Amino acid sequence: MTDAPLAPNEDSRAGFFYALTAYVMWGFLPLYMKMVAHIPPIEVIAHRVLWSLPIAVVVILWLGRTQDLRQAFRTPRTLMMGAATAALISVNWGIYVWAIGAGFALEAALGYYINPLFSVLLGRVLLKERLTPAQWAAIGLAAIAVLLLTFDAGRVPVVALGLTVTWGFYAYLKKSLPIGPNQGFTLEVMLLAPLALGYLLWVQVPGSGHFGQGVGRDDLLLIGTGVVTAVPLMIYANGAKKLRLSTIAMMQYIAPTMIFLIAVFVFGEPFGTVRLIAFPMIWAALVIYTVSMLRARGRARAAAQATPPQITPPQVTPPA
Repeated sequence: MTDAPLAPNEDSRAGFFYALTAYVMWGFLPLYMKMVAHIPPIEVIAHRVLWSLPIAVVVILWLGRTQDLRQAFRTPRTLMMGAATAALISVNWGIYVWAIGAGFALEAALGYYINPLFSVLLGRVLLKERLTPAQWAAIGLAAIAVLLLTFDAGRVPVVALGLTVTWGFYAYLKKSLPIGPNQGFTLEVMLLAPLALGYLLWVQVPGSGHFGQGVGRDDLLLIGTGVVTAVPLMIYANGAKKLRLSTIAMMQYIAPTMIFLIAVFVFGEPFGTVRLIAFPMIWAALVIYTVSMLRARGRARAAAQATPPQITPPQVTPPA
C-alpha cells in the first residue's frame, strides 16, 4: 500500500521506514567494521569507495539522472565543491573505521551525538544565525562534557571531535551542492575512485593487499563495504525528502545510541565514572536542543496559520 499524497511539511509512512532502515543500518555498522579491523583503514576506505561506485551508478541510471552528473562535470564550481565534500567524507570514514578497529567506538558515538550541536554552532559562526538561550545552554553543556572527558583521559577526544568536525562541514557544504543527494554521492565516489583504484593497485601488485589473497571471507567483506556504505546513504536520502526536519532531528540519535550500546555491551569498552557523568550531560544537551527546536517550529507553524492569506487585487489592464 502506498502513502497518500503529502500535505506540505508532513511525514509519510514510507519516509519514516526509509529513515529508520538507514539509521539502524548505521547503528549496526560497527559490528561490520570490527570484522575488517585487521585490514588497514585506508585499504578499507579504498574498497568502500570502489565498491560503492557501481551501486551508485546503477541507482542514478535507474532514476534517469545521468544528465545531472554530466552537467556537474562541466561545471567547475560544482566539481570543486564535490571534491571538497568527497575529501571530507573520506576523512570521516577513515576516522570511523580506525576508531572501531582500535577500540574507540564510544568516542565515535560521542562524535555523532555532538554533531547536531556543532552544526548549530556552525550556523551561528558561518551563517550568522541567531541562537536561542536554550541552544547556547545545550552547546555549553556539551562543551563542559567534552572538557571533562579530556581531563579524565589526559588527551583531547580526537576521534569524537574529528568525526564531528568532518561530518559537520560535510553536511554544511553538501547543502550547497547544486545537485540531488543521490547524484552528489555518486559524484563524490566518482571523484574518489581513481585515487582508491590507484592505492589498491599499489598495495595489491606487491602482494601486501588483503583482496584476492586466498581468504574468501576478506574478499566478501571488502566487497560488502560498498553495500554498507552506499545503500544506507541512498535509502536515507529518499527518506529525508518525505519527513519533516523535526522528525529527522529526533531519529538521528538512533545510530549513535546503537553504537554506544554495542561499544559497551558487545565490545566491552570501559565506561568509567567520568563517562557516566559526561554522556548524560551530552544527552541532556540534546534534549534541551531538541525541545527548543520543536518549540520554535511549533511557534512558527502557529504564526503561519494565524496569518490571514494575502489577497492579491485583480490586475486592471489600462486602456490602450
